[in-house]
Amino acid sequence: MVNKYLIETAGQLKQVSSKTANEYKQKSEQLIAKMNALMQERPDIADLVGENNISMMQDNHANHVRFIASVLANYNKDVLVETVLWVFRAYRSHGFTTNYWAAQLNTWMKVIEELLSPECYREVKPYYEWMQINIPVFVKVSDEKLESQNSIH
Repeated sequence: MVNKYLIETAGQLKQVSSKTANEYKQKSEQLIAKMNALMQERPDIADLVGENNISMMQDNHANHVRFIASVLANYNKDVLVETVLWVFRAYRSHGFTTNYWAAQLNTWMKVIEELLSPECYREVKPYYEWMQINIPVFVKVSDEKLESQNSIH
């Protein structure tokens, strides 16, 4: 089962220190601002998120930081997996392409490396790597869910 694989691999992530969780949360606004600026500079942004979805993308980035801050403070592999799957389905149903996730996570990696302390970055990086590595799995599962929602039974 795909969900079983995601939960098993998410289970390999380690709870970060409270210092790291606090730093990430304290730098939330900086992370969001930098991320939004970098993504909006992309010449292909409309292709990635769909027409008139820039504000939705910005909301996604703010929600992402709040969610990751909560995950870092109190790690739960099931919540991580289910929430990421929900996000893929929800945003794809609004016109976000599968390529958006690769672009977004590559940009998050740059942003967290730039704005977090080296110690914090080392602890947080595996979460982002896990999301990056599993993009094809998230796409597959969200494709299946979107297809089942659109099929007539």
